Amino acid sequence: MSDEPQSASSLRRALTLLRILAEGGSEGMRLKDIATASGASQSTVHRAVQDLATEGFVEQIASGKRYRLGLDFFVLAARAGQAGGLREQARPALLRLSATLNDTVFLLVRDRFDVVCLDRIEGPFPIRSFTGDIGGRVPLGLGQGSLAVLAHLPEDEREAVIRFNVPRLMDRGFLDEATLRAALETVRAQGWANLNTGLIPGMAGLGVPVIDATGMPVAALSIGTLAERLGPERLPGVIRIMQGEAKQLGARINPFDPGLRYPSRLLAGG
Repeated sequence: MSDEPQSASSLRRALTLLRILAEGGSEGMRLKDIATASGASQSTVHRAVQDLATEGFVEQIASGKRYRLGLDFFVLAARAGQAGGLREQARPALLRLSATLNDTVFLLVRDRFDVVCLDRIEGPFPIRSFTGDIGGRVPLGLGQGSLAVLAHLPEDEREAVIRFNVPRLMDRGFLDEATLRAALETVRAQGWANLNTGLIPGMAGLGVPVIDATGMPVAALSIGTLAERLGPERLPGVIRIMQGEAKQLGARINPFDPGLRYPSRLLAGG
C-alpha cells in the first residue's frame, strides 16, 4: 500500500509527458523543453521518458536530441479510434481515379526513408513503374508520388532524408543532389509532381500529396501512364481530379492509423 501514492504520481507524470509530446508533433521536443513544460526537473523527466521509451510509447529521433511519441502509442490510439484503415478508406478514391482517368493508380505511404506501394488499381495501358506491384518500395525522391511526399515534409525531416537518400537515388539513375533539390522546389511551389524524365522510357506520371489534418504528407496518390497521355492539354484536368480526391482522403485519415507508421506490417497482414 505504501507504493500507491508514488505509483499514482508516476502515472500522472507519464500521462502529462505524453500530452506534452503530442503537442511537439513529429519534429519532437528537447528534454529541457519537456521539463520546462511539465514543471519537473530534467533528471526526473529523463527517467520518465526512458521508461516510456522502453514501453514503445516514446521514441528518440535519430539526431539523439529530441523525443516524440512512439509507435506503440499510435497503435493503441488507432485501436481506440475504431477507424477504418488507410487502404480501406483510399480504395474508393483509387477506383474513381482509375475509372475517370483510365490510367493505373497507386497509393503510396512513407516508411522512414522509403515509400511503399500500399495499393494499386491497374489501368488499360501497359506500364512500368518504380514501385512495381503492391508492397514494392523505392527511396523517397524516386518517382512522382515519392517526390510529392518528400517535398512536403517539414524542412529538418526533408533534409535528413535527402542526406541519407542521395547516394541511393544516384544508384537508381537519378542525376544528382542539385537536380533533386530543384525538383523538390518545383513540387512544393506547384503542389504536385509530374515526371517524364526518361528513366523509364515512354512512361510518365503524376503524383499529389495526401495531407492529413495535422498538415503532414502521410501518403500520395499517383498515376503511371504513357508519356503522350500527360501532354499539356490533358495535364491540368488530371491535376484537378487527383488533388480533389487527395484533399477528401486527407480529411478522413486517422493520423493514428498504424498503416501510416507500419505499412510493411499492414501489407503482411493483408
